Amino acid sequence: MGERGFFLTIDLAICYNVMTFVLSLENLSTMTEDQIYRHSKLPLYHQLHEILRGGIMRGDWLPGEMLPPESQLIEQYQISRTTVRQVFDMLVNEGLVYRQRGRGTFVSQPTIEQSQVRIVSFTEDMRQRGLEPGTQVLEAGLLPAPNDIARILGVPAGSELAHIQRLRLANDEPLSMEDAYLVHRYCPGILQRDYASDSLRRTLEQFYGVRLERATQVTRAVPASNSLSEHLGVNPGSATLFLERVSYDLEQQPVEFLRIYYRGDRYSLYSELLG
Repeated sequence: MGERGFFLTIDLAICYNVMTFVLSLENLSTMTEDQIYRHSKLPLYHQLHEILRGGIMRGDWLPGEMLPPESQLIEQYQISRTTVRQVFDMLVNEGLVYRQRGRGTFVSQPTIEQSQVRIVSFTEDMRQRGLEPGTQVLEAGLLPAPNDIARILGVPAGSELAHIQRLRLANDEPLSMEDAYLVHRYCPGILQRDYASDSLRRTLEQFYGVRLERATQVTRAVPASNSLSEHLGVNPGSATLFLERVSYDLEQQPVEFLRIYYRGDRYSLYSELLG
């Protein structure tokens, strides 16, 4: 082969590689986020999960709207019913969707994440998130301290406590139920205010000089009782985040004990850990 033939061979090889590369790019450009690729190394269930999860995150389906039924997804993506149900289970476990028997699978309300870094009032917390806070006072009165709460607050059993039970709302939707217990001698007359509109924490600071300087808390999952489920608008036995918090003043004296039940489908707790 002469010198001219050699260069021609090289040129043809380069052209072929360039054309192959361009065609590959064109194929990639036609790949969309709502397609399943059977030659992909990703399992089919993973691809479908990414499709549905991405649609939820983009707002293709809004909270309360129903996802496409199993039969539609099976036909559209040519996959098995087992694969679809596996993906729905994954989305349920992530809190992104919920099932209603006989109706379908619906997009959940987005969860509200609470940082466990500093003490923030419910009203302040909701307004920072762009939500309208609301409160309903269910009970308010004085009661003798039970043994367990007396021990936590460092007072003798039977000591007078102020008790306030409130239902907390975000955009008029029940989010949590809260029982607050305060040592009454530190804040006499505190029940005279309306805590459907007034801030309990601000009242302690402004009228009693009690500033909550730090708090300790324990969180665990518990099922909703019948009465709790009625207040929170969930089914009996639904998962709730149960939080017990002890707040201390500047002199490290325990002042307030809280028991809070958060809806498990609307609330998550956030912690940042250092290695």
